[in-house]
Amino acid sequence: MSHLTPPSLSNSTPAEPAPDKPVDTFASERETAERLIAGRARIDTELGKVIIGQKEVIEQIMIALLAGGHCLITGAPGLAKTLLVKSIAQIFHLRFQRIQFTPDLMPADITGTEILQDSGEGGRRLTFVRGPVFANMILADEINRTPPKTQASLLEAMQEHQVTASGVRHPLEEPFFVLATQNPIEMEGTYPLPEAQLDRFMFNVVMDYLPEADEVRVVAQTTSGRPAAIEPLFTGEDVLRFHELVRKVPVAEEMVRYAVQLASSSRPHQPNTPEFVNEWVSWGAGTRAGQFLILGAKARALLRGRAHVTVEDIQALAVPALRHRVLLNYRAEAEGIKIDEVIKRLLSAAKVPVKS
Repeated sequence: MSHLTPPSLSNSTPAEPAPDKPVDTFASERETAERLIAGRARIDTELGKVIIGQKEVIEQIMIALLAGGHCLITGAPGLAKTLLVKSIAQIFHLRFQRIQFTPDLMPADITGTEILQDSGEGGRRLTFVRGPVFANMILADEINRTPPKTQASLLEAMQEHQVTASGVRHPLEEPFFVLATQNPIEMEGTYPLPEAQLDRFMFNVVMDYLPEADEVRVVAQTTSGRPAAIEPLFTGEDVLRFHELVRKVPVAEEMVRYAVQLASSSRPHQPNTPEFVNEWVSWGAGTRAGQFLILGAKARALLRGRAHVTVEDIQALAVPALRHRVLLNYRAEAEGIKIDEVIKRLLSAAKVPVKS
């Protein structure tokens, strides 16, 4: 797409590149951006072989992937959450590992453990055996089926992209993503995720039941033969280049301020907090909410062929970025208030920047 300006370029291109920057850097960024935009339709085509509907869910997961964030996918059993994650891993040719979270799962079952092995010289030594977390894309299936102690074993991997065992750091392979699925908390045998771990997820994507027409297509397609094989379109190296490109997308200061104000207005008893937040919210979103809103908005802009962030990009991602970071109080629960409703009211109450 020749109209796309590389994100790292301003409106006026310097006459000469910086001495320490390769001459073809801007051309490379343009090529990467155009490849991503051109590949968007092909991604939809490949996913359409096995996934019907769920366009908004797919877009939110794609944005998190391009921005380098982790995703929490919430939905009832049988909605193809696992199939969707596995299919995305195939499209990007990423090494995929699925971990089934159960009540008896231990932290070492995820990160790995040390075992005694013969050293070859008549003695023995401890050797670290890597767990399934050492992959590019981890599907933490039904993560809220296991107790908090085991859930927390993913914290270091998600934040630092490493695992520490006996004081030794083991870096994880890049790119690294955790896409965790969870059943609704109200279902029997589930454990709420710790707030510190929830905050590490870029988005909480809600996967709902399909409309009847789409569900008819799913049943017809899945009972008439084997699904077509998914063709890999990208590589892990491509994903890392997409991460760099997303961070270079320019964003105006008023857009950043808008994202920060959205997050801060969710915190009760602050100077500019709306009254309904004081009534219904016991804990609001932290700084990561604003960071992920801007990163996600940059990725969304790129997917739409733009090299700048708009208000609409931020507004479109406010619900998935905030719904797991804002904790409602008992009064809200008693009145039947849902978290998505509170976030939409925050969007209505927020002052929108004049320039977009």
